[in-house]
Amino acid sequence: MKLELPDRKKWVHELVIPIRWGDMDAMGHVNNTVYFRYLETIRIDWFDKIGFSPDPSGEGPVIVNAFCNFYKQLEYPGDVLAKLYVSDPGRTTFESWCTLERTDQPGVICSAGGATTIWVNFPNQKAVNLPEWVRDMVTA
Repeated sequence: MKLELPDRKKWVHELVIPIRWGDMDAMGHVNNTVYFRYLETIRIDWFDKIGFSPDPSGEGPVIVNAFCNFYKQLEYPGDVLAKLYVSDPGRTTFESWCTLERTDQPGVICSAGGATTIWVNFPNQKAVNLPEWVRDMVTA
């Protein structure tokens, strides 16, 4: 399946993630819950690459909504190429999008998902304005 992303989505990161034997379920394919782990893995890797470390005594991102659409099964052995996109900065939120494809089948999207991220003051447990550096990163 070829997935067309609207212009407002900005590519920011990609990561190769190995499919582990333990990622599979009794049906012999990667369990649907693991796809969400792959989406989390690339988001966290992107944060690391841009020099951001969440600080429980400060501010940072919280996922408030996540989704994943499944188009083609992933199976062990293999590697997944995850591609991360961001868009739609609001006052306190932005969107992230991700495609997953096998490295040995370039361009064939096996799954696509995303998440709404809200910026939070952790001690107060309240949404706060996106920092300007985050807004700049997610603006297409």
